[in-house]
Formats: sequence, C-alpha cells, structure tokens
Amino acid sequence: MTIFMVETYVVKPEKQAEFVTFGKKFVEWKEKNAEKFKEVKSWRLFAQMLGGNFGGYVEVWEFENMAECEKCMNRVMQDKDFMTTIYSEFTSLIVPATHSVNIWNGVM
Repeated sequence: MTIFMVETYVVKPEKQAEFVTFGKKFVEWKEKNAEKFKEVKSWRLFAQMLGGNFGGYVEVWEFENMAECEKCMNRVMQDKDFMTTIYSEFTSLIVPATHSVNIWNGVM
C-alpha cells in the first residue's frame, strides 16, 4: 500500500532567498545521487501560499510501502556527504521547532 512521508517546516524569514538557492542545490544533489532515492515513487515541494505560518513548506515523498521508505531514508541519512552538506545547510535555514515528519497512507 502506498504511503506518503509528509515533512513540514518553516523557513526563517531572513533565509527565504537562501532557501530558494538551497532548494535548487538539493534537487541537483538528489538527481546526481538518484541511486540513493531509488525507492521514491514521487517527491513534491509546496510553499505555503495563504494562511498558516509565513515561510511554511511541505514536502511529500511517495513510497510503495513503509519498508521502502525506511530503506531509502536509512541510506540517505547515513550518507556523509548528505549529512555534512545538504542536511546541515537545511537545518540552518529552518526554524527548528517547526520541523515535523509524518507518515500517511491512503484510505480511499
């Protein structure tokens, strides 16, 4: 059964422009390291447009099942290049208390 890993966070107001540059860098890194993301069926990034908190973002990662999600995330989070470049930059741009990860499954 398809599952969705839904990641939400708020980018610091003074870091909005840097986040756009970072987003492009992340997509390039993800494409260059496609084998690390082979279980990902789809990935989308959405920006808060109306309501909620200014600077809000939602990432939706689609996987075939929870096992595929765990396999992919374990591989990526153990990658030293990812942790020292991409993840560390990401964490410097967001408001830490706003970051959450939830797993959703379809019901209809």
